[in-house]
Amino acid sequence: MFLKIFLYAVICLIITGNSYTEAQWQSDQRLTNSSGISHTSFNNSKCIAANGNNVHAVWSDQRNMNYEVYYKRSVDGGQNWSADQLLTNIPLTSELPSIAVSGSDVHVVWLDFRESNYSIYYKRSSDGGSSWEQDIFLTGNSGFLLYRPSIDVSGSEVHLVWEDIREGNWEIFHKRSSDGGLNWGADTRLTNNTAYSEFSSISVSGSKVYVAWTDGRSGFPNSEIYFKVSTDNGQSWGADTRLVNSISARYPSVSSDGSRVHVVWEDERDSNFEIYTMQSVDGGINWSAERRLTNNSEIQRNASVSVSGNHVHVVWDDGRDGNNVMIYYKFSSDGGLTWGADTRLTDLTGNALSPSIAVSGPALYVIMADTRDGDWEIYFNGNPNGNTVGIQNYSSEIPEKFELSQNYPNPFNPGTVIRYSLIENGFVTLKIYDILGNEVATLVSENQNRGTYNYQLSTVNYQLSSGIYFYTLRTSGFTETKKMILAK
Repeated sequence: MFLKIFLYAVICLIITGNSYTEAQWQSDQRLTNSSGISHTSFNNSKCIAANGNNVHAVWSDQRNMNYEVYYKRSVDGGQNWSADQLLTNIPLTSELPSIAVSGSDVHVVWLDFRESNYSIYYKRSSDGGSSWEQDIFLTGNSGFLLYRPSIDVSGSEVHLVWEDIREGNWEIFHKRSSDGGLNWGADTRLTNNTAYSEFSSISVSGSKVYVAWTDGRSGFPNSEIYFKVSTDNGQSWGADTRLVNSISARYPSVSSDGSRVHVVWEDERDSNFEIYTMQSVDGGINWSAERRLTNNSEIQRNASVSVSGNHVHVVWDDGRDGNNVMIYYKFSSDGGLTWGADTRLTDLTGNALSPSIAVSGPALYVIMADTRDGDWEIYFNGNPNGNTVGIQNYSSEIPEKFELSQNYPNPFNPGTVIRYSLIENGFVTLKIYDILGNEVATLVSENQNRGTYNYQLSTVNYQLSSGIYFYTLRTSGFTETKKMILAK
């Protein structure tokens, strides 16, 4: 009896402490096995997307002499994968795909040469990738060049950006569909300057559309990062915002969750390409100072970022390991204020380039191109449990009912604790809203086991002014909201 009591006390001591779990990455999986080159997109467009345990991947493949776009999916979080599906089948090049998912709708765009000049085509699956509809021509003609499409989606709102030379120099353009990709609006020019604008990246969260790109308007040889936001699903746009004033900043990747926006890019200001980041917690109105994420004597490039609540995940290719280029990962649990150590994801026997990362609940998914088998193939790595920070598993005993407790203390400044109970395993969100009903923070967005949890909220991580807020717990079959007061 004493032994049982002692063991129970030890278990409770372990599970009630704050947990900080570095990513437990699985072994790499080879997704392709073809005689030609298989490669992810070079333009930082997302080649992987996830919704729950459904993971979707696209890439360019030269197995049939010319480049075509291929697709593959997993319905169990990356443990097993379907056979390759050929999405394009033309005698000319199809390449640089980008993918996004919303529910069972999967959206893919790519660059296509069937019009004897590069055009952008689109394809949709409405059943989670089991079957695909016909290709849709979106933009392009023989009179101008375009390049590097990037797509994202929120509900039925699908958004596309790319770079386009129809006005005489490279500019960023935008196009949207408000009905899940069935119909598309006109092309909208987002930039207008006499220099080049290129390497665009897009992220959509609700009605907010965020775009970042590389811009040369300040004069050769400068290359800077600019940013633009729409708060009405792309119907109107704010002014251009210069984020980075550097001699050589390129290839931005942007990700968002509500009003939290993160941008990463590669930067040569210190005579070596390093990865930098900036973040905004108010939808791109104000920005943090730049933070350098890497610091070694070799080249770091092609960063990809994905955000879920206060968790920020970044992958990039890195030359620090001698003659080979590897994929590295870095994680922040406090919205980008502090960062964990670098984690190498790939094997030392080959080169790995152009990673793309996706987050779904706690799970992390990465796709990349890799030469460890002698030619370029597509590899996948995943972490099904992700990182859990700021949440305490207060008790693993099964509660009698779903419950969201009143935060304590209340009113509070700067921190408070929110306790909730789950009677079954499932996907859980805990979000904060202002008095007008606008979402201002996502605290929890992940699968959790049944039990009772404490969330330790610190306003240090969120730009919240004094006033009344509401926090809402949602899980299968249960939703509850409580009021709290921040008194600064």
